[in-house]
Amino acid sequence: MSDKKVIINVGRQLGSGGRAIARMLADRFGCKYYDRELLNLAARESGFSEKFFEQNDEQKGFFKSLFHLNMPFVGSANFYSNEFSQESLFKFQSDAIRRAADEASCVFVGRCADYILRDRTDKVDVFITADLDYRAAQVAARKGCDEAAARKIIESGESSRASYYNYYTGKTWGHSASYDLCVNSSRLGLEGTADYIADFVRRRLGL
Repeated sequence: MSDKKVIINVGRQLGSGGRAIARMLADRFGCKYYDRELLNLAARESGFSEKFFEQNDEQKGFFKSLFHLNMPFVGSANFYSNEFSQESLFKFQSDAIRRAADEASCVFVGRCADYILRDRTDKVDVFITADLDYRAAQVAARKGCDEAAARKIIESGESSRASYYNYYTGKTWGHSASYDLCVNSSRLGLEGTADYIADFVRRRLGL
């Protein structure tokens, strides 16, 4: 394995197995894996509670519901003396992503990491999709609901995710032009898809 740094940014449709595949890629390349861990990093560095970042996670329009939260969640930061907004949360998370990428090889799941790290030459941006029937079955099994309900969960979740991504990046979530590689995980399965992406990463980065 080369000593070159490897940064893989994984976008994913709900139910596509994107998180599982991202973990496999992290194992294959010996990378640190960041998904919800980014919320912890951003919260720690900003002084705000992780609860704020959980509520905002890949969702545009979070600030409208901010005042429904209890003030103890604010933590050590002074809520009124800071220019606190959804954009501030995005900046804290972006700074955490850049710092993590500077320190070591990483696999990032979602959270606009492909855009945040757009100027790096040691990264590969991947989007994982899958057939709707396959995704609905996966979500239904995970949530314990029928597939009709799973499809509604997918529609709602992906609408929020797309709105968040499109707003902050100026690109189109899930559109092939926004990524280096788009792959359908229902064709090769999770392991096969991870292998396929890993081979692409090696070729793309010259590993």
